[in-house]
Amino acid sequence: MDILKQFLGRLHPLLVHLPIGFIILGLLLQWYDHKKQAYKSMVALIFFWAGICALLTCITGYLQYRGEGYAFDTVKWHLWLGIVTTLFCFLMYFRIAEKQFLQLLKQFPTALFSVLMLLLISFTGHLGGDITHGKGYLIEPFPNSVKSFFGYEIFEEKPIALTEESWETSLFYEDVVHPIINNKCVSCHSPKKSKGGLKLHTLEDLLRGGENGETIVTNNPQESPLYSRLILPMDDEDHMPPKEKTQLSKEEIAIIKTWISHGNPSKTTIGQLGLSKDLFLSFFPQIKDNFYPDTTVAAAHTDSINAIKAFGIHVQQISNTSNFLSVSCINKPSFGNDDFEILHPIKQQIVVLDLGGTQINDGIFDKLTSLPNLTSLKLDNTSISGNGIARLSQLENLKSVNLTHSNFESSFIPSLSDFKKLEKVFLYKTKASQATEKNPNQDSTILDFGDYALPKIAQDSIIY
Repeated sequence: MDILKQFLGRLHPLLVHLPIGFIILGLLLQWYDHKKQAYKSMVALIFFWAGICALLTCITGYLQYRGEGYAFDTVKWHLWLGIVTTLFCFLMYFRIAEKQFLQLLKQFPTALFSVLMLLLISFTGHLGGDITHGKGYLIEPFPNSVKSFFGYEIFEEKPIALTEESWETSLFYEDVVHPIINNKCVSCHSPKKSKGGLKLHTLEDLLRGGENGETIVTNNPQESPLYSRLILPMDDEDHMPPKEKTQLSKEEIAIIKTWISHGNPSKTTIGQLGLSKDLFLSFFPQIKDNFYPDTTVAAAHTDSINAIKAFGIHVQQISNTSNFLSVSCINKPSFGNDDFEILHPIKQQIVVLDLGGTQINDGIFDKLTSLPNLTSLKLDNTSISGNGIARLSQLENLKSVNLTHSNFESSFIPSLSDFKKLEKVFLYKTKASQATEKNPNQDSTILDFGDYALPKIAQDSIIY
């Protein structure tokens, strides 16, 4: 019986789209037909089936709540609004069909019912999205000021502050483990949202476990759900965090494993445990790299990155401490100008873009202007001639352009002088490098024509 309940509960995310579709169709047809009312009986029938589907959705939603370990406080408003939406579907049916036994409904304008119905499915669907993807999922990309305006709790990350001087005296749990759990897990397991009855904001709650039992088996990370779920395949339904959330880095996972292996101590320093410094190097302050833009961007959504990778494009973070991305089409030689749109969801995060060896042409320059943080651009081994490259002067962070083995012409070199931060343009084996005359005023520190030759030294004349 429990298996059947769980199975039916998991149908909820599928069924929930049916009543929404019926309701939207009914509202649109009602608006279209509000004068002639030629489709009145059809609209009524649509809302009747919307009510039937909504009722089934409520039942499966309740079974999912009971079977998946959600706390009632997490789902209650979504549940009650779902029930109210179901009732309104049937009220809309009775109002439009003008059933005799509900004459009281005629006192209320149909337009009022329509507005209330639209508000109901909007709020109910929004709350459902919060349950599935985490509170504030819809406005997560917006700055904190916008989130505060809508009344969302601002989640404060705890930094890991280890230095060359202090790492051995730092408390292993308090200064390293707790910030990792706080930053990657507490958004779904806190006093306000304890999915599965599990809270992780304090060590006491972490050790207490949740509805599915303990989260830590001391000295045994493989049997501890806190660790074992981190290393499950991303597509596994038990993998944590959910794949749409920011994942732990391999260094952070290693920290969790080590902490459990050493008895999950609460007041012991790293030095007292005799742990290797290499385990913590990634958490030391990084030497500031002034090459990339001195700004922060939100992390690109995992689904967007996965879609781009599935297309055959390589995407990776430039470092564990930055959300900036390096994108390469080295494995996608068929990439053309029209394919550029697939990169649109991560346009804010791209700082390195390698289009070398692809099918792009000068038409790509217009599209490249949409990458505000682009710093390094590789266009080598393409048919680029340079016509339109002046448009890239809009990119205030562009510092390096590789045009080797392209058709870049010397007549477009003057356009490069308008680039604000340009440091290097590689022009080896281009039409510009083969020109018999080069501009004597061109900046050799920026333009690199290659074809280097080592200077002769005295030893070169020695005959052995």
